[in-house]
Amino acid sequence: TKVCIGDHNIVRENVTINRGTAFGSGITRIGHHNFLMAYTHVAHDCELGNHIVMANAANLAGHVSVGNSVVIGGLVGVHQYVRIGEYAMVGGCSALGRDVPPFVRAAGGYRAQMFGLNTIALRRHGFSGARMNTLKAAFELLFRHGHRLQEAIKLARNEYGDSTDVLTLLTFLESTSRGICQVSSRELDD
Repeated sequence: TKVCIGDHNIVRENVTINRGTAFGSGITRIGHHNFLMAYTHVAHDCELGNHIVMANAANLAGHVSVGNSVVIGGLVGVHQYVRIGEYAMVGGCSALGRDVPPFVRAAGGYRAQMFGLNTIALRRHGFSGARMNTLKAAFELLFRHGHRLQEAIKLARNEYGDSTDVLTLLTFLESTSRGICQVSSRELDD
């Protein structure tokens, strides 16, 4: 069992990273250009992508997967086997027991909820207005029109199937084993 840490990571004091286990993947992987602030914890068999920020005292339980360019706020607790998709943001003092899809914002105490797209991060990473509008329309169709998830996925694939971003989102949703965070009935301001 081991830990594999990529290049150019910034790891502050009192950070704990556990190696993989024999009954898991056998390896804990941390990609490149990540920033793990003080008192963060990455448990056994986690997979972290690149360009991730984990604020102070954010904690990942075992077997957690975090996509590229994710921001995890301070004092966040992530349950084992949860996945956080690329370009997502998890607000501070949140608890995640379910997956957070790519491109979205999630926050909210004991049971974090989704609050729409992570538009600030998407703009910072060069997403065009058209690209973000397509993602927003797909998000609305998937989570706010009242369809059951499997039906909404079919509708979104028919309507936005030519968008690689939407296909990334749909693939993530189809492969969840823990379920997806509930969507809030309201949007947060950017």
